[in-house]
This record gives sequence, C-alpha cells and structure tokens, in this order.
Amino acid sequence: MAQLVCNGGTLMCSFGAGPSQLAVLPANRVNAGNMPAGTIMDFTPLANVMPFVMCVTLSNPQVAAATAAAQGVLTPIPCLPVVLAPWTPGSPTVMIGDQPALNNTCQLTCQWGGVITISNPGQATVNVA
Repeated sequence: MAQLVCNGGTLMCSFGAGPSQLAVLPANRVNAGNMPAGTIMDFTPLANVMPFVMCVTLSNPQVAAATAAAQGVLTPIPCLPVVLAPWTPGSPTVMIGDQPALNNTCQLTCQWGGVITISNPGQATVNVA
C-alpha cells in the first residue's frame, strides 16, 4: 500500500553516492504524520530535492570533465540534481491543494539520467492509494 510522503522523507538517486531528503514547505497546510505532506509539484532542486552527496555518472558534464582530467579515472563530483518535471505518477486518489499527493511509489528523473526514488516516506501512519 502506498504511503504519503512528507517533509524529511528519504530520497535515493541511482547515480547518487548517498541519500537525500525531501523538503516540503507547509504551504498547503496538510500534514502526514505531523509533517507537511508533499505533492508532485515538490520537485525543485535545492528547495525540495536536496543533493545526493556525490554524482557518479559520466552523463553529468562535470563528472565527465573531472574524469577526463583524472586521465579516465571516474571522479565523482558534488551532486546538484537537475530535475525539470514533477514527480510521477502521483496519487490517483488523494489531492492536496489541487495537485496529486506525493506517495512513496513516485519517481523523478534527473537530467543526467538518474532515477530518484523515495526510500522512506518520512512517516509511517497514513496509507493511501
């Protein structure tokens, strides 16, 4: 069963060297587990999606440049997620502020090819479809 994702939920990127956290502003005044609940529109890098420590994909031009400078030795660089579209698919049944709620089955795609998933929704008490 899907769970609503709230402020402080844990995120993972397939090209990230560590976890990150979701930041949800309390603008919609809807809580899940006593924390602001997210929507599919909570995808803005550095405002909602925090960095994943280091980026390890050569599709990121900065990683490619650092790797080339290191004569081909993969050289991770600090992560700065580049996300251009909302979380998908969103909850089919729960709306928050006219937007589908963010649940733990949603994903984001980074411009560098990483798939961002939710490993912990940040609360464990509200189940949704």
